[in-house]
Amino acid sequence: MKIRKAVFPVAGLGTRVLPATKAMPKEMLTIVDKPLIQYVVDEAKEAGIEHFVFVTGRNKGVIEDHFDRMYELDATLSARGKKAEMEILARDQPEAGAMSFTRQQAPLGLGHAVWCARDIVGDEPFAVVLPDELVLHSPGCLAQMIAAAEKLGGKSNLIAVEAVPDELTHQYGICGVGKRNGKVFEVDGMVEKPAKGTAPSNLSITGRYILQPEIFKILEKQERGAGGEIQLTDAMIGLSKTQKFYGVEFEGERHDCGSKAGFLRANIAFGMARPDLRDGLRAELKKYSGK
Repeated sequence: MKIRKAVFPVAGLGTRVLPATKAMPKEMLTIVDKPLIQYVVDEAKEAGIEHFVFVTGRNKGVIEDHFDRMYELDATLSARGKKAEMEILARDQPEAGAMSFTRQQAPLGLGHAVWCARDIVGDEPFAVVLPDELVLHSPGCLAQMIAAAEKLGGKSNLIAVEAVPDELTHQYGICGVGKRNGKVFEVDGMVEKPAKGTAPSNLSITGRYILQPEIFKILEKQERGAGGEIQLTDAMIGLSKTQKFYGVEFEGERHDCGSKAGFLRANIAFGMARPDLRDGLRAELKKYSGK
């Protein structure tokens, strides 16, 4: 099963990290020295994704600009002999025509955002990547999922899952666990934010999916669910009646950069993973930790 396209829902308002996101899209907030959106695009590139589909909203034009060429900057760097900086920009530059942008127009939820990409994705399986969730690991989370999808074959749908404390399962979408093969298992039911003590497992649905195109027909008629929004989980539950879903317990450290604490934690984790920054960052952290 070849996965060529990935959908990036980037129309959200980023209310959890206001006021930083009042004028700046949350996807452009930086972790160390790259915006969030660059990290997830890099993850998708590593996984073999060829076409990147962004579902945007108002005030998100800077995301498009980030992936475009900036001739004035290129000329200035060249004139000043900044070869290292030019190489960084060239490395992150997508191929012409490899990116598409479409508008969601109304904040109707993740399921609606995915549905907005239907004409660009077409009739083929695709990935969905939430930009405010980063996974620190190589190979990346999406590469692990695509490797699992290739082994499963057929019309398989996959969800990245992560264990959470039992007492917090009511805050997440949770998978039931069926037949298991290592880190991959058949999903035996999904429930969005189960009542305390009723969760079928402690494995939460995270921000990486591989879905079959039949999900679009379900999303088209999907009624609003939790929060008055069209929920992707509800549509996946509908699709699971005719197609199999698998959970993938990925390797790596997940960071929820949509929260202030998670954003700070991600900066520390990704900074410590950089050999050029690790020693200096550790020394600075000691000043504040008192150790």
